[in-house]
Amino acid sequence: MSTQTALLKVMSDAARKAARGLNRDFGELNELQVSKKGAADFVSAADLKAEQTIFEALEKARPGYSFLGEERGLIEGTDKTHTWIVDPLDGTTNFLHAIPHFAINIALQREGAIVAAVTYNPVTNELFWAEKGKGCFVNDKRLRVAARTRLDESVIGTGIPFLGHGQHAKFLKELHQISQRVAGVRRFGAAALDLAYVAAGRLDGFWERDLGAWDIAAGHLLITEAGGKVTTIEGEENVLETGSICTANLELHPLLIERLKAAA
Repeated sequence: MSTQTALLKVMSDAARKAARGLNRDFGELNELQVSKKGAADFVSAADLKAEQTIFEALEKARPGYSFLGEERGLIEGTDKTHTWIVDPLDGTTNFLHAIPHFAINIALQREGAIVAAVTYNPVTNELFWAEKGKGCFVNDKRLRVAARTRLDESVIGTGIPFLGHGQHAKFLKELHQISQRVAGVRRFGAAALDLAYVAAGRLDGFWERDLGAWDIAAGHLLITEAGGKVTTIEGEENVLETGSICTANLELHPLLIERLKAAA
């Protein structure tokens, strides 16, 4: 059953609305206004505009919900039980380099649990979505995580720490442990889409540290609803709080955790 509920429709409409502006700006990259935000961490006018569009659309549809966005931080609403968690443009560096691999991420947290998720790539027009207990979909197709059970047949996604961010030495140890045992490691530059790809069975697994809640909230639900397992790299549950994530199907997940622990 791939009919969206009213809630999912609100989220999807907000993502598509923001995508219109992003697609326009993506087509006119030479005119993008870009300001620097820390070392090698760019934020563009497009990013801010997309977040504003999403904020207004969600606020209109569900007045009073709190809002946690990458750009504006937490805005507390009158309804303390619901929080939107939003990344208006995950894959900013790809976007700025005209690489068509970026996404809009919207998740809804209800009393601490993620209950609905949308990850949208405006370039491919792929809308990944899930609601707690109702399965995971891309557009109108039901998704399941990949069925591979051997690391040597698996392709695993990751994120590489960049200038001024993350734990480079630790990452290299982890990469050494994983890369010599798998069919391939991929680094696409947009964690939101990497997680959606795990849910879709395109990647067999994924690991990364130092992510924001807005990078992983939607993907966490997509993967869980597609039958996968999501924990921290240490194997714990508090993924959103730590920003550390390791995910795969039920057979591969413990094998990845074992390799990552060997790197410690």
